[in-house]
Amino acid sequence: MESELRLDAFKRHLAQRARDTSAPALAHQCQGRAINVNEAALADALMEIFGRNIDDFTEVAAELTARSVVAPRGGNTQWSLELLTNELAEINADLDKSYEVYGYGA
Repeated sequence: MESELRLDAFKRHLAQRARDTSAPALAHQCQGRAINVNEAALADALMEIFGRNIDDFTEVAAELTARSVVAPRGGNTQWSLELLTNELAEINADLDKSYEVYGYGA
């Protein structure tokens, strides 16, 4: 019970921090910016693919190509292991940078 109260207080603190940084829409998010349409489509596709127990990135890339998922950074729909690795690295780096700028709760 006590740990739940501390967790609730911490969540309120994070939400207030997000409001204080002019990012109220992100008050309960763990990213420094909202993801864009292509990032959301990629995330949804990856969840479906991983949900089918496909976790080899070469096979994941083939599935993304078959679904014509647009690469958020490059705009390509012909996925390869290299493209998948690069896209994920670039998206993660950009989200990390945004988190550094907007801080807690964003």
